[in-house]
Amino acid sequence: MANSLMDQLLKAGVASEKQAKKVKHEKRAGKGGKKGQQAAPAAQADAAALAARQAAAEKAERDRQLNLERKAAAEQKALAAQVRQLIAQNRLPREGAGEAYHFTDGRMLKSLPVTPAQRAQLARGQLDIVRDGEAYELVSAEVAEKIRARDASRVMARPAAESKPDADDPYAGYEVPDDLIW
Repeated sequence: MANSLMDQLLKAGVASEKQAKKVKHEKRAGKGGKKGQQAAPAAQADAAALAARQAAAEKAERDRQLNLERKAAAEQKALAAQVRQLIAQNRLPREGAGEAYHFTDGRMLKSLPVTPAQRAQLARGQLDIVRDGEAYELVSAEVAEKIRARDASRVMARPAAESKPDADDPYAGYEVPDDLIW
């Protein structure tokens, strides 16, 4: 025969053993009483059913929140894998790289060996530097934009675009070369 409602609630995890014992005790205590007390056990059964429904609703909400958190974590993991794949497939070789190109990563000053041609492309904005774990790689500006769309913290900031010089600037006539090594 089918399980009682209380057994089903216990198996589903909606009600606890303590609640089940309490209901059984109240049910037994109510049988020895007068006929006028029959309404009280029915009210208690209704209260128990209401509590069970509330517990089921709370459990469903917790499960929904947990699923949303898991889904967000899976999406973050997928984006990180896409960024790693973009870097691995599109990084530029630096064999024979001679001079160090200095750049900032947050507040840290870093350097990356590059060829003179790559230095010129970096200065023109055709190449960008991206972080791959603890290492740094060179990629084209188009690939860097794809990476920036997925995780902006992985792409190093480009040097600020030149702005109009002030009229009061005494050094306005002196240009800073792009290949200046500091």
